[in-house]
Amino acid sequence: MGIAGTAGDREPMASSVESIQPVFPRRQENAMANEPKHPTDQGQQPESVPGQDSDILTTSQGAPVSDTDHSLKTGERGPTLLQDHHLREKIMHFDHERIPERVVHARGAGAHGFFTSYGNAEELTRADFLKPGRTTRVFVRFSTVVGSRGSMDTARDTRGFATKFYTDEGIFDLVGNNMPVFFIQDGIKFPDLVHAAKPHPDREIPQAQSAHDTFWDFVSLHTPAQAHVMWQMSDRAIPRSYRMMEGFGVHTFRMVNALGKSSLVKFHWKPKLGVHSLVWEESQLAGGADPDFHRRDLAEAIDAGALPEWELGVQIFEDDGTSSFEGIDLLDPTKFVPEELAPVQPLGKMVLDRNPENYFAQTEQVAFHPGHLVPGIDITDDPLLQARLFSYLDTQLTRLGGPNFAQIPVNQPQAPVNDMFRDGLHQHRVPEGIAPYKPNSLDGGCPYMAQLGSGQLPPLEFPQPIDAGRKERSEPASFSDHYSQARLFYLSLSGVERAHVQQSYTFELGKCTDVQVRQRQVDCLANIDTGLAAGVARALGLPAPAAQELGEPERSPALSQIGKGWPVDGRKIGVVFDRENHDDVLAIRSALSERGMAPMLVSARGGEIAGGVAIDRTYLTARSIEFDALVLVGPLPPAPDAEAPLDAKAGDAASDGDLVDPRAGLLINEAYRHCKAIICLPGESSGLLRAVGLPDEAPGVSVVEVSAVADSAARLLSTHRAWERFPAAR
Repeated sequence: MGIAGTAGDREPMASSVESIQPVFPRRQENAMANEPKHPTDQGQQPESVPGQDSDILTTSQGAPVSDTDHSLKTGERGPTLLQDHHLREKIMHFDHERIPERVVHARGAGAHGFFTSYGNAEELTRADFLKPGRTTRVFVRFSTVVGSRGSMDTARDTRGFATKFYTDEGIFDLVGNNMPVFFIQDGIKFPDLVHAAKPHPDREIPQAQSAHDTFWDFVSLHTPAQAHVMWQMSDRAIPRSYRMMEGFGVHTFRMVNALGKSSLVKFHWKPKLGVHSLVWEESQLAGGADPDFHRRDLAEAIDAGALPEWELGVQIFEDDGTSSFEGIDLLDPTKFVPEELAPVQPLGKMVLDRNPENYFAQTEQVAFHPGHLVPGIDITDDPLLQARLFSYLDTQLTRLGGPNFAQIPVNQPQAPVNDMFRDGLHQHRVPEGIAPYKPNSLDGGCPYMAQLGSGQLPPLEFPQPIDAGRKERSEPASFSDHYSQARLFYLSLSGVERAHVQQSYTFELGKCTDVQVRQRQVDCLANIDTGLAAGVARALGLPAPAAQELGEPERSPALSQIGKGWPVDGRKIGVVFDRENHDDVLAIRSALSERGMAPMLVSARGGEIAGGVAIDRTYLTARSIEFDALVLVGPLPPAPDAEAPLDAKAGDAASDGDLVDPRAGLLINEAYRHCKAIICLPGESSGLLRAVGLPDEAPGVSVVEVSAVADSAARLLSTHRAWERFPAAR
């Protein structure tokens, strides 16, 4: 089953964007980045964003303020007077600035953008925003799940990927994750899952981690979680960037076309830049060196013009009443359908082009709900989805202070609102009329009901047949397979990725203090892969479970991140140099920028080089996690402030202090260890690797002339890393 049109009938996603500035600019340097860029803006947004541009400071009531630095007192040293309204108002508002954080997905980053339909879905759905020529404004929020608002971005965790479409038919929220499966099958288990994953209640540690006893106690006993745990132990749980992250609707949804025909679908977001991850050490280093790693990357890329892009697609299944496809229960949220069995068919493209004007007003106050649907899209009987329909509405009452959260600007629909909801906390509307009830005659019977066949919108709900049954707490037999898809995912990965999975299990279980919890999870792994279970058991000093005869599923190459080439737009390149060689540095900087990459100059001291070009990082402020590749220009002798005993890291190959600054040596060693591309110029630059104890001939290491640096960087970065340098690839 397909949808109208083919890939050849639509304009493909652009392979590049306009040249960006050599360095991601600060926000105030790029004010034009926030101007309307697409037809849905037209200078009119539902948000009202007041700026601090008035002539004078006022109170919240508009009265002018002449002094906000001193309280009103009885004399210079006298007591403060209660009549000082400005003091009391200022302190009162400050005391109540914080609202409860989200129970999960508290740590997030958002952006505005637009979605353009390819116009090929009319046989599938009557949803207006998917019709030809439609462009729809969106707001997207990315997030971690377990950590609190102040936790680090790069923790090993599932990532939220929630999109709010401001369609002409109302709000459509696609509230998904970066993994297509979930830990539980029934929403009644969600409190148990979150209680287990959150910090231990006695000491409130560990923060933003699953490497602790209660999490592994739960998932080793509640074995439906094993499929999602396998994804979480993979590199998918430590993405390189939100811009390089897939999104999934997780559940199966229903689409209904204008003729009333129903199809079942699973939503997918496919990033233009491909799916890429950090390595585990990078994730840990970033947590200390830059806890805002992901939100900074997203904001700076948008400001620089390297706009993030995704295609929205669907896997389509016949709605034959079985809710099953190739033996996979489509209502089980712990299962996914391999793309080789049901290809993802693109429906449109999303571009994020504007950062929030205010984090709290937009990113923090945005409220998503999987029940925010438009005509042509409906839910299914997935028991986790059914519970989410209640939970996502209920949680806003406390977090956003009452039932009127839809009136917050970022949550306001673009479509006209004509409900009969009245009053409540934070009511901002002034409704007219005297009869907010149906039926009525006093307000002329208004508002009227939408009527089929009248050109108005049809009902949202699809008339789904319901089997007669009895009330019971149970689950279908098809929900009892907890391991086959974990095995499918694991075996579909490359050798390097499987090695990372084994290391992740070993690390996480090694943090558990209860030996029984460790052993029970290792026993679970024996149902997934005997070699994986034996390797983790050996590393933990536990007895290996008995080998089992396991099935051999058909591999799904789409699950691996390795083996494909991708655009390099916005990739950060550290150009490391001494204060000499300015001509080479400027030429390299210009060439990399023209290819859409973002070069950053790194030297021993700050300041400027020839032409007034600023040095972006010093050896003290630079860290390898910030860069996707390094370009080494000329010798890097020790600077006067370098202290080898303090600046060299234990465990790194010792550098020759007479040749290379130890901080530059650390930068190079980390980049090499993390299998990043390293490009050297002939001559003194090519000897830098040997000087810091590294081989100068290795995969991902290139020695080229200045004129070839940009081409070499683009070629090496298209695969993200030099995968051949990982031990598992040898």
